[in-house]
Amino acid sequence: MTASDPTEVGGPTAAEKDKAEKDPDATPPEEAQAGPVATDDVILATGGYDHTIKFWAAHTGVCTRTLQHPDSQVNSLEIAPDGSMLAAGGYQHIRMFDLTSGNLNPVVNYEGISKNVTQVGFQEDGRWMFTGGEDCSARIWDLKMRNLSCQRIFQANAPVTCVCLHPNQQELVLGDQSGVIHIWNLQNDQSEPIIPEPSASIQSVCIDPQGLYMAAVNNQGNCYVWSLSGGGPKESSQLHPKNKILAHKRYSLCCKFSPDSSTLVTTSADHTAKLWRTSDFTLIQELTTESQRWVWDADFTADSQYLLTASSDNVARLWSLKTGEVKREYQAHQKAVTSLAFRDIHNVTRSGGGD
Repeated sequence: MTASDPTEVGGPTAAEKDKAEKDPDATPPEEAQAGPVATDDVILATGGYDHTIKFWAAHTGVCTRTLQHPDSQVNSLEIAPDGSMLAAGGYQHIRMFDLTSGNLNPVVNYEGISKNVTQVGFQEDGRWMFTGGEDCSARIWDLKMRNLSCQRIFQANAPVTCVCLHPNQQELVLGDQSGVIHIWNLQNDQSEPIIPEPSASIQSVCIDPQGLYMAAVNNQGNCYVWSLSGGGPKESSQLHPKNKILAHKRYSLCCKFSPDSSTLVTTSADHTAKLWRTSDFTLIQELTTESQRWVWDADFTADSQYLLTASSDNVARLWSLKTGEVKREYQAHQKAVTSLAFRDIHNVTRSGGGD
C-alpha cells in the first residue's frame, strides 16, 4: 500500500499521516536473526514508517528477523511466487532481498526512480516484476539475471498509486491520482482508460484469481466493481460495470479478493476492514478493534479463512473470517505499518493457531 511522501499531492496530508502514526506503547525492537526465510513454510513480512521490514512466525506472532530499510518508509512489499525473493518499494528506490540466504542486506538496491515507488509485484513464474510510482509511470523489470533491468515503461498523466497484474499475466492494471484506471495490454502495448469517478484518486485495484471481477477503491471511500470477459491470447479484457459500493465514509486504502474469489476486502482510514461477498457484493462483516487506526494493507491466507491487516497503530493482525476475531497480533514496529506480504509456500495455512 502506498505511503506517499508528504510533498506529493493526492495522498493523505502530512497532518493526517502524523495523526495516523501516533505511537502507543511501543514494544522494544526485535533483534535481527540470521538464517534463510525461504525455509519457512509460511512467510509473513511487514514494513512501514520505522524504516524496517520484519518477518514473523505467522502462527505464533513472534518477530523472527528484521531487515533495515534506511532513508525511506516501506510503501509496498511482495514475495516472489517461489518464496526466494522479497521486493520492497520505497522513496526513490526498489530493494530486493534474497530469502534463500541469511543475508540481511539487499542484493539489489535500485535508486534510479525520482519519487515514491508505490507498488511492486511479480509475474507468476518470477521471470519479471512490475512497479508503479509517483513519477507517473509503471515499469516492467527483467529478473532473469536476478538484477533489475527496466524493459518497458507505461507513462500516465498523473502519479501512479497502484498496479495489479491480471491472472492472464498479459494485462497490467494501473490506478492514478487523477482517477483514471489504465488497462495496459502487454501483448499489443495498447491501453484502455476507465474513469469511474473523475478526480477521485484511485488508491487500490485488484482482480480476482479467476479473472471474473475487477475492483477499485478511491479516496472518497467508494468501491467500484466490474465483471470481466475476454482477455484471451492477444485479446484485451472487456469490462462491464457491475457495482458501486459505498464502502467507507473516509479515504479507502486497499482492496483485495480472496484466493477462492468468494470475498472482497476493502480497508480504510476509518479504522476498518470490510468484507464483501462476491456473489452479490453485500457486506459480510466489518473488522475493527478499539486500538486499530488506518488500515493500509491486507491479504488473505491461502485457504481464504483468515485475513492479515496492517495498521497505523504499529500492529499487523490476523483475523478469523469465521468469527471476526483477532487471532494474532504482530507487534514490534515502532511506527505505522503500511504494507505486508504473505505467502504460504506449501499452500497449507497454519496461521490460525486453531479456531
